[in-house]
Amino acid sequence: MPPAEKTITKVLLAKMGLDGHDNGITIVAKWLRDAGFEVVYAGLYNTPARVISAARQEDVDLIGLSFLGGEHFYYSEKLVQNLKEEGMENVKLILGGVIPPEDVDPLKQMGITAVFTPGTMRQTIIDSFQTLAK
Repeated sequence: MPPAEKTITKVLLAKMGLDGHDNGITIVAKWLRDAGFEVVYAGLYNTPARVISAARQEDVDLIGLSFLGGEHFYYSEKLVQNLKEEGMENVKLILGGVIPPEDVDPLKQMGITAVFTPGTMRQTIIDSFQTLAK
């Protein structure tokens, strides 16, 4: 018998490094759950290897990361590289948090699919996740 077809989009949300501010990402997790996504919250203080391992174990479609401490380039580069090394290029990386507007285009050129900065409306985030899940 063939495996059941996956119908619900599964999202892994995580904080990287020593950034302990998780109010925003927990709010986004609730929004996404309310919109019908299956959300796995990996919590605080993750490493790139831990995020990739959790993404593989949970068979997620999207990875959402929140940054407030200015380390978004460092961790994004590592994650994009690790996804390629693991053959998981189909998993899309989405960033949110305090990211300067001038960093958005370089992050996208690096391989980040979408970047949400403070003030992004809830429906914009949900719509973007739904579009990216297709």
